[in-house]
Amino acid sequence: MLKKILPAVLTLCLCGTGLAVAAQALPEHPVKRYAIDLAPSADLFYAIESKQSGLSLRGTAKVVWRAQDRQYSIDNQTDAMLLGRILEAGSNGAIDEFGLAPLQSTEKRLRKPLTTTQFDRQDKMIRFTESERSYPLQGGEQDRTSIIWQLVAVARGAPKQFKTGSQWQFFVAGQRDAQTWSFKVIGKEAIDTPLGKLQTIHVLKAPPPDSHEQQLDIWLAPAREWYPVRVRFADADHDFIEQTLQRVEKVN
Repeated sequence: MLKKILPAVLTLCLCGTGLAVAAQALPEHPVKRYAIDLAPSADLFYAIESKQSGLSLRGTAKVVWRAQDRQYSIDNQTDAMLLGRILEAGSNGAIDEFGLAPLQSTEKRLRKPLTTTQFDRQDKMIRFTESERSYPLQGGEQDRTSIIWQLVAVARGAPKQFKTGSQWQFFVAGQRDAQTWSFKVIGKEAIDTPLGKLQTIHVLKAPPPDSHEQQLDIWLAPAREWYPVRVRFADADHDFIEQTLQRVEKVN
């Protein structure tokens, strides 16, 4: 049972780690530049709920988001009942004309070694400790920890354009490879959370046709600085992982 639950739970903390698939290294990828407005620095606390093969698993997650002085950092920690700390992930880098510009992302899973993805700004290449693949840096590339915060910045930067039916593309590096992710705005939805009923914008990253990837749903709350208040990963067999925001502590 743990062999199935753990990989799914490790997708949490806004890292998207369950969404990577093998991809061919491409010499080029589209450069997308959007208007951005970074969310205020904060500590965000989430509750985790999972259904895997009919069994439930619960836990908590903390996301430490900082953006100031043209620098950013994201630190994520996920704890599961009975298992303890199952994930530590981070991303740090600069803030440039594209938004978040990662220098390095790291990931430490339960009983697994630390993995690192490097964004070499001098040589303009993305490199991995877990793979010999490399990709050119052209501007706007993200890692799987930074991507949702970049999406938040884009939504805040162009709220009128971030409307139902609009699509937003990003080139995202994982642990071993990178690929283009396309997010579609589904529409406005009211959801119940421990913070009360919130009006949100529902965004979807659907898997490609005939793919075994998970579907990723994100609910952003404009009245709460566009923070992600719910994130859900779902498999075709209806198993799911969901995290819901419990508390926000803003920092100076």
